Amino acid sequence: METWSTLTLFDREMREHARPDGPGVRVERVGDVVRRTGAADDWNGVVWTAPDLTPVRAEAEIAAQVEHYTALGHDTFEWKLYAHDSPTDLGERLTAAGFEAEPPETLLVAPVADLPRDVALPAGVRLRTVTDRTGVELMVRAHELAFGTDGSRLRHQTLARLDSAPDTLVAVVALADGEPVSSARMELHPGTGFAGLWGGGTAAPWRGRGIYRALIAHRARIAAERGYRHLQVDATDQSAPILRRLGFTALSTTTPYVYRTTPQVLTRRH
Repeated sequence: METWSTLTLFDREMREHARPDGPGVRVERVGDVVRRTGAADDWNGVVWTAPDLTPVRAEAEIAAQVEHYTALGHDTFEWKLYAHDSPTDLGERLTAAGFEAEPPETLLVAPVADLPRDVALPAGVRLRTVTDRTGVELMVRAHELAFGTDGSRLRHQTLARLDSAPDTLVAVVALADGEPVSSARMELHPGTGFAGLWGGGTAAPWRGRGIYRALIAHRARIAAERGYRHLQVDATDQSAPILRRLGFTALSTTTPYVYRTTPQVLTRRH
């Protein structure tokens, strides 16, 4: 895989020409940024900045986005900063403006054709596709067990997506004796070659048994069936080694810079 050309394609298709990720969410290019704006429970934030962004223009854009989201009454929003974004001190400028940096993640991409698609699960574990409220509740329980965070936003966003655009979301939960132990999602972006993997997490007692790998293979198989060329993941330090062994390549790193008007539960996407 040609790393730089793939990164350029990712920036263009997934960031500069980002799509709404839920009903009522709008995507706008304003000045030197592309931003998503929705309701308070949606993901709100900046997804792209102009590659020639100067320090002076960066200061103006930071102030403009803070004004935009706070005027809407949003308690939090995110500026999704990539390591190759300009200017090179943009992270420092965001911090000075009151944003808080969350742990960075690695942007990993793999050609779908190169990924394993055999779903090998431990004995007694089965996969359930999430298509209704019952499935969403199982997925939220698995998410909370895996990450230790509240799943209210995940519940809202998944139900909204299943209701408005079910063909753009693949959600699955792994069950052991009927109990949720792992879950994962894949967001499909029609008109692009990319599908995004999100939320892959397994409850601690079930880690190390191949469930995470099986969920990757399950989603890779579906992505291939639907004609997508690349899978993309924002990977934590815990999942990145597994993904690299499966054939994913690091293209950049991404750091969520979160602006909060009051202390809140993190809006970060898992």
